Amino acid sequence: MEDDLLNPELYVNRELSLLEFNRRVLAQAQDDDTPLLERLRFLCISSSVLDEFFEIRVAGLKQQEAVGSTQRGPDNLSPSGQLRHIRTTAAALVAELYRVLNEILIPKLDIQGIRFIDGSDWNDKQKQWLKRYFKRELAPIISPIALDPAHPFPQPLNKSLTFIVSLEGQDAFGRQLSRAIVQVPRAFPRMVRLPESCSQSPYEFVLLSSIIESHVSGLFSGMKATGCFPFRVTRNSDLFVDLEEVDDLLMALEGELSSRRFGDAVRLEVDVDCPDDLEAFLATQFRLNREDVYRCDGPVNLMRLATVPDLVDRPELKYPGFTPRIPEQFRSAGDVFEAIRGGDILLHHPFESFAPFIEFLRQSAADPSVLSIRQTLYRTGLESAVVEALTDAATSGKEVLVVIELRARFDEEANIELANHLQSVGAHVVYGVVGHKTHSKMSMVVRREGRALARYVHLGTGNYHQRTTRLYTDYGLFSCDPEIGEDVQELFQQLTSMGKAGRLKKLLQSPFTLHKTILELIEQEAKNAHKGKSGYIFAKMNSLIEPQVIQALYRASQAGVKIELVVRGVCALRPGVKGVSTNIKVRSIIGRFLEHTRVFHFDNDGDPRLYLSSADWMGRNFFNRVETCFPIEDAVVKKRILRECRYYLTDNSQAWLMGSDGTYQKIKSPSGNRRSAQESLLAELSSD
Repeated sequence: MEDDLLNPELYVNRELSLLEFNRRVLAQAQDDDTPLLERLRFLCISSSVLDEFFEIRVAGLKQQEAVGSTQRGPDNLSPSGQLRHIRTTAAALVAELYRVLNEILIPKLDIQGIRFIDGSDWNDKQKQWLKRYFKRELAPIISPIALDPAHPFPQPLNKSLTFIVSLEGQDAFGRQLSRAIVQVPRAFPRMVRLPESCSQSPYEFVLLSSIIESHVSGLFSGMKATGCFPFRVTRNSDLFVDLEEVDDLLMALEGELSSRRFGDAVRLEVDVDCPDDLEAFLATQFRLNREDVYRCDGPVNLMRLATVPDLVDRPELKYPGFTPRIPEQFRSAGDVFEAIRGGDILLHHPFESFAPFIEFLRQSAADPSVLSIRQTLYRTGLESAVVEALTDAATSGKEVLVVIELRARFDEEANIELANHLQSVGAHVVYGVVGHKTHSKMSMVVRREGRALARYVHLGTGNYHQRTTRLYTDYGLFSCDPEIGEDVQELFQQLTSMGKAGRLKKLLQSPFTLHKTILELIEQEAKNAHKGKSGYIFAKMNSLIEPQVIQALYRASQAGVKIELVVRGVCALRPGVKGVSTNIKVRSIIGRFLEHTRVFHFDNDGDPRLYLSSADWMGRNFFNRVETCFPIEDAVVKKRILRECRYYLTDNSQAWLMGSDGTYQKIKSPSGNRRSAQESLLAELSSD
């Protein structure tokens, strides 16, 4: 039986599952129920997700292929095999991205007076204005590079806008040059709005690339540009730091950050009209094969369009605004500590406000009874109310300890700056545990109350970043439960000192107890089902790929346990396979907000066990990160979470059901019976 569960046909490839997720994001751009400018945002998000996929996932596979790696996952696909599948799927996805832009969004935006004007459509007034703009703003800064033995092919920055230009004629030195490269500084706006004086519609935009293409000959005095084609190279952006060889992680990462912009090329995007000989020339320069080249029927970087919704003042074409609610416990209490002493308090972002956590830190910084604040930061940013409060606490003489995870991908530079700032104001800053990313979300305040010391904690499923709390769904729990406080104290102790991990009373943690306990909880449901008792598992997360957990779920399904999974992104488990996963259903919710909560519920024969966590069910979360998983024991809070989870299981407007072949079908709502989990939570929890 166990051998049967190792059959590669029971597992979906991680990379192909991630591309399937991207298809679901792109589908939001095609959905008529999504406001028009939000559809444009989803198109840009899909493009951005694809960029990161190549920068990290494809780059890693190419490295494995280059060294002849034979490593295979549960699906038994080799690195080379995965790359072949990725090429086919990604090429179709890219084609669909541009089809949606050109055939659906641009015509609909045009009807609304939001136009993207190509050079062939400029009128005389627009031509004159854009010519002046080019001479005034662009030409003095752009430095074209002619290609000859004295000017070798440059190395464009990762994902930067660059042009290859074909030329005729002689330059000032009598040289016959046929090709040149024009690199565009990132400081230039990629989208230029035309002034009212030369606009025929309320909002008219010109792509920076169109302006440069139309005026590029002006950069080559005495010569003629016979062709100008934008291209973009995507590079390996995964930082490599040998943790066994470095003495200072911060300094090592600072040294690696500059290399990210010039890593090995993994993808080349060229304009759809780029001649074959120029495409081949560029591919050769970047040491790429033809299958690494993608032709773009539009902007080679769709993220250039991401600024448009913010530049257009048309509220009716965007999601309606809302005001996140502040729970009554905080509004009626004298201070945050009094509120938390009244019982555990749950926040569900973005429907409920992040302000209570900010106030928790601010009051802690100002309260003379507060002795210390301990905080983990993963993605936060220097310009943050969280950082401001921690700074105030440190400068006022309180003991402030901050665990900053420097290796939060693409936020390393910001985290280095943050670490330096907090150290400069007197906070103790550490970088977690070598070899394990600190991904747990914890905050603890120690306060003197009479003769005793009281611990107040906040545990969350998401980052302490104000912006993402308006975009991601996450849970946060305030508690002054003494045992949870002791557990959090122990976890901070592990992160700052050496020694054996102490036994925790209530919290589960990676890399020590979380994986083992999750397997035990799944197995207990299977045992209960074998005995004729009820067996039920609900789990909501971002990704599910860890093989042992998947096998445990398969065994539970075979035992008769009903398993309902809400997995936003990657899912390697195949539901609905006869005799293996018949009792498992997997759905994905893609909506206005990025689903980010992790909720694990086990029926436990009528005595439910409910957990919230910072961890997905992935190998890296179980074994290579410091994660927290905390129980929900308050009956009111538990009932509320389970009720909110039902919203996701009954969603019939933003839900996708996964098939046993790894593809997804959107659930269609019956006429007049539309249900959306996110809209229900907005209506129930927000102030408006």
